[in-house]
Amino acid sequence: MLPAMLSYLTDPLNEAPLWLLGPFLVALMAVAFFAGRRVRMRVDNREVGGAEPKGSSYDGFIVSAVLGLLALLLGFSFSLAVQRFEERRQLVVEEANAIGTAYLRVQLLDQPHRARLSSLLVQHVDNEIDVASEGFPSSGPVRERSDRVLTDIWAATLAALDSPKTSPFAYALASAMNAVIDLDASRMAARAARVPQRVFVILLIYLLSAATLLGYESEKGRATMIAVSVLVSMTLSLLLVMDIDRPATGGIRETQEPMERLQATLAHQPPAVFDRWRGSAAGP
Repeated sequence: MLPAMLSYLTDPLNEAPLWLLGPFLVALMAVAFFAGRRVRMRVDNREVGGAEPKGSSYDGFIVSAVLGLLALLLGFSFSLAVQRFEERRQLVVEEANAIGTAYLRVQLLDQPHRARLSSLLVQHVDNEIDVASEGFPSSGPVRERSDRVLTDIWAATLAALDSPKTSPFAYALASAMNAVIDLDASRMAARAARVPQRVFVILLIYLLSAATLLGYESEKGRATMIAVSVLVSMTLSLLLVMDIDRPATGGIRETQEPMERLQATLAHQPPAVFDRWRGSAAGP
C-alpha cells in the first residue's frame, strides 16, 4: 500500500513545472499551518475553557528538533543534487576535450579517412549540443541521429585502421574514438542519475508535518510571521533542490560552453588548416 501511495505522489513531483509546484506547495504549507493552529485552539478551549493557555517548557525544544531534522534532510538532498550537477558539468568538459583530441589525431590519417572522420566528428559536436538543448532524450529523431553518427564514427575508424600506414598510431586513434563514444554514454547515464524521487516525497511529508507543528505551537502576531517565513524558506530550499535535480527541464543546467567553444574551433580549423607545411621540406 505504501509503495503505491509513494508512486502516486512521485509522478507529480517529478513532472509538474516548478512555477506551478511552488505556489501549490506554499498553499499546502498554509493549509497545514492553519490546521495545526485550529487544533491548538480546540485543545486549549477544551482544557482551560477559553482562558489564555500557558505554553509547555518543551514546546521550543520540540519545534527546534523538528526544524533541525528537516534542515538536515534538505541539506543532505541538496548535497546529492549538487554532486550530480557537478558530475554532469565535468563530463561536458571531458567530452569536449576527448573530441578535440580525436579530431587532432584524425589529421594524421590519409585521405579519404581524414576528411570522413573529421566531418563525422564535427557532426557529432553539433549533435551533442542539439541533444543537450533537447534535454538528452533517450529516444526520438535527435537521439537517433546522434547514435547513427557514433556508429558511423566507429565504422570509419575501422576502415582507417585497415590501412598499413595507420599501424604505428592505431592504438592511439582507436582509444581516442572509444573515449568519444564512451563519454556520450557517460553523459546519458549522468543525466539519468537523479536524487531518488521518494526522497522528495518524504521531504514533502515531513515539511507538512513541520508546518502543522508550527501552527500548533505558534501564537498570533509576530510568532506567526516568523513561522510563515521559516516555512517559505524551507519550501524554497526544496524547490531549489528539485530544480538542480532536473537536468532536462530545470532552470539550473550545466553549461554547454566547452562544447560550443569546440564547435567554433572546429569550424575555423578544417583539415586544410593543418596542411600548410605538409609535403614540404622547407622551413616555416
